[in-house]
Amino acid sequence: MSIFGSIMSKIFGGSASAQAAAPRASETPSVSAAAQGQDGPTGSASSEAAPSMSGAPSPVTGGPSGGGQANVDVGQVLADLASKKGQTLDYKRSIVDLLKLLDLDSSLQARKQLADELHYTGDKEDSASMNVWLHKQVVQKLAENGGKVPDDLRHA
Repeated sequence: MSIFGSIMSKIFGGSASAQAAAPRASETPSVSAAAQGQDGPTGSASSEAAPSMSGAPSPVTGGPSGGGQANVDVGQVLADLASKKGQTLDYKRSIVDLLKLLDLDSSLQARKQLADELHYTGDKEDSASMNVWLHKQVVQKLAENGGKVPDDLRHA
C-alpha cells in the first residue's frame, strides 16, 4: 500500500472514532475501498466518484463541507490518537510528527516516497521545504477525500 494510502487507512478506517463517523448502509462502499487502495485504480477515481454522492444527505456531517466520502472528523481522530501517545507531537504542523502519530515510517526515505506519490517537483534534498509541502498536501488530500479538517490543522 502507498504511504498516502496508509495515512488514509489510519484516519478513515483505522480507529473506532473514524468508523463511527463513517456513513453506514450502501452510501459509499466502493469509494471507501478505493480510498483504502483495495480495489480502486487511483486516488483520482475516488475523487471523481465523490461528487455523485454529494447530493445524498449524510447524517454524520455537521457542516457544509464539500467532501463527499465519509466526512470523518480528521481533527478529532488525530486528537484521540494524540491523547493515547506517550509523547507530545506537533502533528498539526509537522509531517514527521503526523506520521509518527499514525505509527507510520517517518524516515527521510519514506517522506521522499510520499513526495513521489504526491508528485512533488521541488528539491527532495531540501527536506525542510519538502516537509512543509508534504504536510500541506496531505491535509489538503484528506479534505478532498471527505475528511473534515479543522482550521488549526490547515496551514495559514
